[in-house]
Amino acid sequence: MQQIKRALLFSLAVGSFIACQKDDDSDPVVSQESELLAGTFSVYDEGPNAFGHAGDPLSSQNELLFFVGNSFFNQNWVMYGASTTARDGLGPTFNERSCSGCHFKDGRGRLPEFDGERGTGFLIRLSIPNPQGVGSIDDPVYGGQLQNQSIQDSIVPEGQVNVSFENSTGSYPDGTTYSLRKPVYTFSNLGYGAMSPDIEVSGRVANQMIGLGLLDAIAEQDILANVDEGDADQDGISGKANYVYDIEKDEIALGRFGWKSSMPNVTQQSAGAFLGDLGITSYLFPFNNCPSPQNDCDQAAFDTAGPEIEDDDLKKVALYSSTLAVPVRRNYMDADVINGRKIFSQLKCNSCHIDSYVTGIHDEIPELSGIEIHPYTDLLLHDMGDGLADNRPDHLATGNEWRTPPLWGIGLFGVVNKHTTYLHDGRARNIEEAILWHGGEAEEIKNSFKALSKTQRSQLIAFLNSL
Repeated sequence: MQQIKRALLFSLAVGSFIACQKDDDSDPVVSQESELLAGTFSVYDEGPNAFGHAGDPLSSQNELLFFVGNSFFNQNWVMYGASTTARDGLGPTFNERSCSGCHFKDGRGRLPEFDGERGTGFLIRLSIPNPQGVGSIDDPVYGGQLQNQSIQDSIVPEGQVNVSFENSTGSYPDGTTYSLRKPVYTFSNLGYGAMSPDIEVSGRVANQMIGLGLLDAIAEQDILANVDEGDADQDGISGKANYVYDIEKDEIALGRFGWKSSMPNVTQQSAGAFLGDLGITSYLFPFNNCPSPQNDCDQAAFDTAGPEIEDDDLKKVALYSSTLAVPVRRNYMDADVINGRKIFSQLKCNSCHIDSYVTGIHDEIPELSGIEIHPYTDLLLHDMGDGLADNRPDHLATGNEWRTPPLWGIGLFGVVNKHTTYLHDGRARNIEEAILWHGGEAEEIKNSFKALSKTQRSQLIAFLNSL
């Protein structure tokens, strides 16, 4: 099956290359068009399960580990003491019972649309200012993440978040109007007293899982080549690296994952999600999330004999998360899509959303090495302006800075997850609104987008929806 799929991908890639070569002299943009965003780790599926395929080729051993990791990713965890000992240790407080509770079908979460509705893969980060002036520290009462569920009646959930929206309107130079919404968070049923008056709050939605191992495999020097903190080239774009603590290697490392590049690799990102979202300890995060005032929570954390997810099982989840394939582009040779790609380049959107890399050597999963990929990200931090600011520093990231998110897969959110919301907190209801929220380093690019004709704006969005 792998050989057949590989041959199909190769033949289609060659066919696309030959077809594009015909236009080399007349249109260099057309000559660069490709439907394969991730080489042999691309998959031909534009249906509801498009994000759930293993990349090809995987060794027979890694293919087996992929499916075992998939089971740990999708099945619910239960509280300590249950008969299902391989998946017990949930909580004491938590947000979801499984990884797929946040990443349904390996896709993207969304925030609640109205008070009382439960979002999917939506959470609230909490912190207070660091007296030392760099980054933030966890809130002393509620920790780094508000957890709205608990394992039993005797344990009090930390609290509930209520979401409302501030709405604003605007118009393009051609008279077309638009509206934007900004989420406002309030909290109720706080189980352990009032939050700190200095609390820093940030809403987050879970991102799509595809292609994570390929991003992990990009050589560090290829990412750092785009750093320009002082804007030496005076293009208005100042990419900045975040440096974080790699627990396993016991060293400072380049951040790549999370909305502020606060995690260095897929394994640590997975372990952090297990602890923060499910209350599952691991060899990387061995202590339950029970800040000192939460005595009942602490007393309920009675599974202290060792990590609640075994080391090998965490590695299997990390392998699964690393080897999910990237769907191919749709309509990539459509005239509007091709024109939209030109506009994307002309507006200099690719100053941050860098389209092409060749992965370096992945030490643990060699199949991820040496692949041409098109993720449309630089994995760096950028000041996105006050409108998107959460005012919550994270390591070297300021309250205005966010990592450039990969764009691959964004055109399939509506199919896979039945919504089209974007940005770190899901405020943008479509791609157009996501662009209009850009500010800071992207202010000039946003204004250039607004100055386009309605047809040109539609073409740019058609290109983004092809990814």
